Amino acid sequence: MESRLDQLRGSGRAKRHNARTIAALTGNPGCNRRAVLDAAGIDKQRLAEHIGFPGSFGQSRFALSRGNAFEAMLKADDCARLREVLGADAGLGYQDLASNTLTDRHEQTVKTLADAQSALIDHPLLTLDVAGQTVYLEPDLIAYAHHGRLQVVEIKSFAIVDGQADSAKVSAAAVQAAVYVLALRDLLQRLGQDPSTVSHEVVLVCPADFSFHPVAVVLDVRKQLSTLRRQLSRLASVTDLIDALPAGLSFDLALDPDELVTALAHIEARYAPECLSSCELSVYCRNEALGGTAALGRPVREALGGISSVEKVLALAEGRREPTPEQAEAAAMLQAALRLRNEALASAFPAPSASESPS
Repeated sequence: MESRLDQLRGSGRAKRHNARTIAALTGNPGCNRRAVLDAAGIDKQRLAEHIGFPGSFGQSRFALSRGNAFEAMLKADDCARLREVLGADAGLGYQDLASNTLTDRHEQTVKTLADAQSALIDHPLLTLDVAGQTVYLEPDLIAYAHHGRLQVVEIKSFAIVDGQADSAKVSAAAVQAAVYVLALRDLLQRLGQDPSTVSHEVVLVCPADFSFHPVAVVLDVRKQLSTLRRQLSRLASVTDLIDALPAGLSFDLALDPDELVTALAHIEARYAPECLSSCELSVYCRNEALGGTAALGRPVREALGGISSVEKVLALAEGRREPTPEQAEAAAMLQAALRLRNEALASAFPAPSASESPS
């Protein structure tokens, strides 16, 4: 399997899954294209640029620098500022699991959690099974909170202004934190410990207003956990998807753009407008979906069932096309909608009477 993934990726360096990619993947579990490309560690941003469909995606350099500086400030002096904002006991131990290799860090994380001592655990490394693949995950911090419970701590650089933060950013942070909670509970279960020791309440630490003064907000991620479990269970096995691809297929960025576009056509995409905020390849997929009902959003696509073409939708609405038995309900709905639209337009813009017509 690993050799096949290497072949798909080609000469490029593998990009590993993280909590953000898992959140995006589970947000659109029907997209086989993203599942395969992410499993192979293909750099979708560079791929999109190479085939001529770049998109403005990801954090700016300023935001990344600000985030790194904010996290470094919180973790300085054995997490002195972080202890303060978390209300953690000064005697709470601090362990930094930073290591040169993923294997070493994961082993250290497992050992530390198996010992179950009160501590702030920095640079932990967790694993999660995603569509048959083992994914390594790096939470900002794990804390043994009060009463012996484990909490995931997420550090973000977006500001909380007057007690309010950008709802979209908070929502994204909650889903990412839920990925870590799920991975942490899976680990404890493998260790024979009680997974409910991991709290469903995560701590989000952000700067207050426009300063670097940190504030902590507690988020309940039970809803996100339920959604993640459901969506992960629906993801097709990447192994099955890859086995179905033509032999020799590759997404090596050394190939010509036309060859890469041809290769992409072998993997089914499931484009939706929301992809523009979560996938580097979304601009290409949107162009590919032009003329299809998918480009109009999931509610429209699902309401129309298996009718994938806008032209077919219009033909069914106007009675120019005989619906199949599976399309009969959607066709009746479309014809009724067209009739109501025509009636509304006729009422709003009545035709001129004979006396009003120009002589």
